[in-house]
Amino acid sequence: MTDSALPTTSREWRLLSRPVGWPKPEDFELAEAEIRRPGQGEVLVRNAYVSVDPYMRGRMSSAKSYVAPFELGKAMQGGAVGEVVASEAEGVSVGDHVLHFGGWREYATVDAKQAVKVDPDAAPLSTYLGVLGMTGLTAYAGLLRTAAFKEGDSVFVSGAAGAVGSQVGQIARLKGASRVVGSAGSDEKVKLLVEEYGFDAAFNYKNGPVAEQLRAAAPDGIDVYFDNVGGDHLEAAIGALNEKGRIAICGMISVYNNTEPAPGPKNLARLIQTRGRIEGLLVGDHYDLQPQFVQEVGAWVRSGELKYRETVVEGIENNLEAFLGVLRGDNTGKMIVKL
Repeated sequence: MTDSALPTTSREWRLLSRPVGWPKPEDFELAEAEIRRPGQGEVLVRNAYVSVDPYMRGRMSSAKSYVAPFELGKAMQGGAVGEVVASEAEGVSVGDHVLHFGGWREYATVDAKQAVKVDPDAAPLSTYLGVLGMTGLTAYAGLLRTAAFKEGDSVFVSGAAGAVGSQVGQIARLKGASRVVGSAGSDEKVKLLVEEYGFDAAFNYKNGPVAEQLRAAAPDGIDVYFDNVGGDHLEAAIGALNEKGRIAICGMISVYNNTEPAPGPKNLARLIQTRGRIEGLLVGDHYDLQPQFVQEVGAWVRSGELKYRETVVEGIENNLEAFLGVLRGDNTGKMIVKL
């Protein structure tokens, strides 16, 4: 595409006000913005797919966190993958495909050093936002490093039909777990976990108390809990934890929209008895595992041993609804917006 053929404007989502409780449409706007041509060391990318993820809810708040809040009145950010349509960067050519963090918009001008080239012939572009992207690495590092998984462990995963959870359970199975149990929010997702992803047992947390259902699904207790949900799931996992059990806290989607602090688990003292460990997890601490992750998980994806699902929403105008859908649990696997 020649420079003269490039569009001059692009649609982008902006945060207008910081949500209190559940985000509302009036907290956001879809605006038209002028496309900035790349300067030295930059590339202009036409986004093909953009990612919406639960952690973005935290960035909509002004509270201090591990990543800066979204700025009011400015385009939000997130993972995206697309085609380079203009380049002023050495080593990146027009026609290359890159992964970057200028999501929530149709076109993004980004520093080439902050973009990673990806091969659309090796795997579908969308997978670089999910199974072979940040969510996949989160699952891999969280299970194998943070939770120190070892062969023979019994593993419980909450939010197990989501992008991260579904991969955690399958990696545990492929690495020799004695039992893999998952929780999800619908009977259809429970069926998917057992029949397609190879979980040994799964339950719908809406069908009864989590602690009771977990006890039935893992009568011999659990050695590892991978937490995407928090709340009653975390309390149930502490109750089921075996001696020297490990808990990796990846997310707590059940409390993201609370306006009051959520009470902590009532049974933390049990960690003394079990000598259990709870550790938080941020994927940014584990990028050194990326080459190993891509090699091992990429091979499983190609062989069909590791399966993945994507929920694809069409159109930048539906980006916000897709994000709200993630918070509601509408997605099976990775939620992606196709532009």
